[in-house]
Amino acid sequence: MGWRTPFLFHVPPMRLSFKSVGQRPFESLENFSKLHFSKVGFTKVQFTKRMETSLFIGRERELATLRKLYDAETFQFPVIYGRRRVGKTSLISKFSEQLPTVFFTAVEDSSAVNLRNLSRECFMLDHPDADPTLAPVYPDFQTAFEAVFSLAESQRVVFVIDEFPYLAKAEPSVSSILQMLIDRNASTSKLYLILCGSSLSFMREQVLSEKSPFVGRRTAQLEIKPLDFFESREFFPEVSLQDAACYYGMVGGIPLYLKQFDQKLSIKENLESVFFDPSSMLYEEPTNLLKQEVQKAALYNAVIGAIASGKTTANEIATTAGIASAELSYYVKELRRIGLVDQEFPIGSKRRRGTYRLTDNLFSFWYRFVLPSKSLIERGMVERAARRALDHLPEYMGHVFEQICLEWLWRANAIGNLPFAFDEAGRWWGSDPQTKTQEELDIVCLDEGTIVAVAECKWTNKQVDALVLKTLDRRAALAGADSKAYRYVFSKSGFTDDCKRYADQSTNFILIKFESMVVCE
Repeated sequence: MGWRTPFLFHVPPMRLSFKSVGQRPFESLENFSKLHFSKVGFTKVQFTKRMETSLFIGRERELATLRKLYDAETFQFPVIYGRRRVGKTSLISKFSEQLPTVFFTAVEDSSAVNLRNLSRECFMLDHPDADPTLAPVYPDFQTAFEAVFSLAESQRVVFVIDEFPYLAKAEPSVSSILQMLIDRNASTSKLYLILCGSSLSFMREQVLSEKSPFVGRRTAQLEIKPLDFFESREFFPEVSLQDAACYYGMVGGIPLYLKQFDQKLSIKENLESVFFDPSSMLYEEPTNLLKQEVQKAALYNAVIGAIASGKTTANEIATTAGIASAELSYYVKELRRIGLVDQEFPIGSKRRRGTYRLTDNLFSFWYRFVLPSKSLIERGMVERAARRALDHLPEYMGHVFEQICLEWLWRANAIGNLPFAFDEAGRWWGSDPQTKTQEELDIVCLDEGTIVAVAECKWTNKQVDALVLKTLDRRAALAGADSKAYRYVFSKSGFTDDCKRYADQSTNFILIKFESMVVCE
């Protein structure tokens, strides 16, 4: 359930605004109540504050966007969407924590149950201390929505409908009702309506598409994506940068998942408690999430497992999953639709046959290490399962480190902290016509179609030697980079003296050790 601040309502019209986009209204709740509510005759003002121990990290840009819309004081209708657990509700709660808010979270139940819950949230706005079961129930959703719109005729009101896909499933008419009320009231209303949903396919097809009843009516849309590594590591101030990277590689930038790790435990101990304990929340999380999106999850499990094991082409995936090649396209299309799989092409090349990759670190890690070890885990051999995962973790982290390095480059690019600028980046692979071997580059940066930088990312316990730089130079030429393009090498363990001497011979080689990759402010 979304967190809601009880707020005595029905105040005379007043301006509730920010001095700047980054400043929250009511910085001192006590001062605000003394200065303003005493003037309008209130005898009681009650605020419920969030627990001081709550942890909210990142999302500065998203919060600034929501606050800027709020400051406009006109009708606003942002749509917020993103995968489950990514922190959408926490973001909205943070934004609205000191604002007059009706925060309604739909449930996967009947229309009557959802209407009753909405009625209670509306009732609690004016009666924060009352028993919610005493709330009168509106006769229908149109009447309930009209009541909220009427509250916003002369004052700013935030109205959140969280898990909107559940409500639309329970009561299919709600989209049309909201469309009608928006058209009728938007020009004069001060309502701040937020629709939020976790079903990516539903939100894109039923809310954001051109066929949606809301086309031309929403005022903003925010896709809430997982935190990047540099935000995620703030959850682990007491662990090494390398250990923080490993945790990020296991679950990605999902705040709820990151909070499962204990900083006082070793990686192996966290593996045992977070992933290999049948009672832990992550033990069956991926399959539970998948079942909410698709039917007959068994075949999808096979496809995801094949990709997680390193199979990336259609033929490899079909063979490993035991699915006919003709049928595979359907399952891949559905997995792409719900945001779990993406098709990747060599950057800068014509799109012919691409490869497939998982877009979610939790699914990548779980299907590679947890699912294959379920027999061991359920027979009590947790330590053995954790040891097996730990032994293969450096190999798994190779692609994660590439992801982290790319995030670092994008951050540095955004603030102009690179000797070049780029507008596109990705992997490249192709064949060497002389050696007849397949070659690849971890990162290629393009600016208006021209290669401006290439990068190699090494997550190994050995220092990088000069041979890696020579190989990078040769592969850069194969990809079409000229001698002016920068050559970056990122290393977990540093560089040999010979490597440093080789790099010093050219101004285009830049060596970066992982520990020196600071957050780009």
